[in-house]
Amino acid sequence: MGEAAVPVLMYHAVADEPADATRALSVTPRAFAEQMAAVAERGLTPVTTADLAGAWRSGRPLPRRPVLITFDDGYEGVHRHALPVLAAHGFPATLFVTTGWLRGPYGTGGALDTMLDWDQVRALAGAGVEIGGHSHTHPQLDQLGTGALRHELIRCREILTGHLGTAPASFAYPYGYSDRRVRAAVRETGYAQALAVGNGPARRAQGPYALRRLTVRRTTGAEEFARLLEGRGIARAFARDRALTKGYAVVRRARRLRGRTRGADA
Repeated sequence: MGEAAVPVLMYHAVADEPADATRALSVTPRAFAEQMAAVAERGLTPVTTADLAGAWRSGRPLPRRPVLITFDDGYEGVHRHALPVLAAHGFPATLFVTTGWLRGPYGTGGALDTMLDWDQVRALAGAGVEIGGHSHTHPQLDQLGTGALRHELIRCREILTGHLGTAPASFAYPYGYSDRRVRAAVRETGYAQALAVGNGPARRAQGPYALRRLTVRRTTGAEEFARLLEGRGIARAFARDRALTKGYAVVRRARRLRGRTRGADA
């Protein structure tokens, strides 16, 4: 059971009319409802990020056919549209919040669409949604100097702890980017596990700070969604994404090395 592959679904906005910047990674409320119905019909058991990582860390058994439902950034539609569907099925989920993007006193600008406010975040937490960190301003963490990196992680954690009364245990890397230094900083600042993207199923062997997820998009149809749940044809479905990721990784690595040469890590 410990080495079983677990699908971790990655959502962003849930909206009929999302902003242009979020459209590609959004789903309609109707599509989300149909996808959750598919999860139920196939007998999968949703768990939170903390549940999955904790079971793999301790050796506790997972429920039958586990699946994770995750949301990044903190778009308002998660409360308006996704929560009623999750509640109807009794499904837990994990929301990874970019604290500086939410509506409220910590706003830093830069949000791509209408965001949650803190009352809605608390309502989600009260309904059984695990609230995790997703940085404060959503930068590419592996491009930051050590001080700025730690600020992003600690500020996010402090704000979430202050509003929810408990410290977040889970983290998701903005854009899915991390390296050994970023993963170490996430661990050192108190997060127990973290999710990347990778567009593959999560496995225990990936380690608690590099668990993979599967992107759900506007264009994800019923047949493709079924394949994601069942682990079929995933490499083919995300072949283009992986090629682009590998190419951009070379660019980002060069930028990072150039930045360090200029003293960016001071």
